Amino acid sequence: MAMNVGSDAEDEIMSQINTTPLVDVMLVLLIIFLITIPVVTTSVKVELPKEKNLVRETKPENVIISVDAKGGIYLYDTPIKNSTDLVTRMKTFAVKDPQPEVQIRGDGESDFEAVGRVMYAVQRAGIVKVGFITEPKE
Repeated sequence: MAMNVGSDAEDEIMSQINTTPLVDVMLVLLIIFLITIPVVTTSVKVELPKEKNLVRETKPENVIISVDAKGGIYLYDTPIKNSTDLVTRMKTFAVKDPQPEVQIRGDGESDFEAVGRVMYAVQRAGIVKVGFITEPKE
């Protein structure tokens, strides 16, 4: 009878890769990058551009209604008597295809009620697109 002193398990070739050292190195590199990136991004002083509100240009087909400080209503430069007169004039613009946009220019000192009457008149005429024109603060 023959006797087997050693085991065959020691002689086998190891076919699996040990990834533990690789994971350790990657974690160290990740920590180094996380520490150094914020320093790199804020080290150069630059003056960033300030936000600007660009004024939209008025298209010729847009309808401009102005409300002055006393509550007077103007269609372009023509004074309007009352809101019913404005409704009849707006109905001519409401039937156009495509319908023009109405831009309301309200004086900063005007009463909110006057601007509200203009909005209500434009809505009763059937205009869908209504906008307000303002000036940006300096």
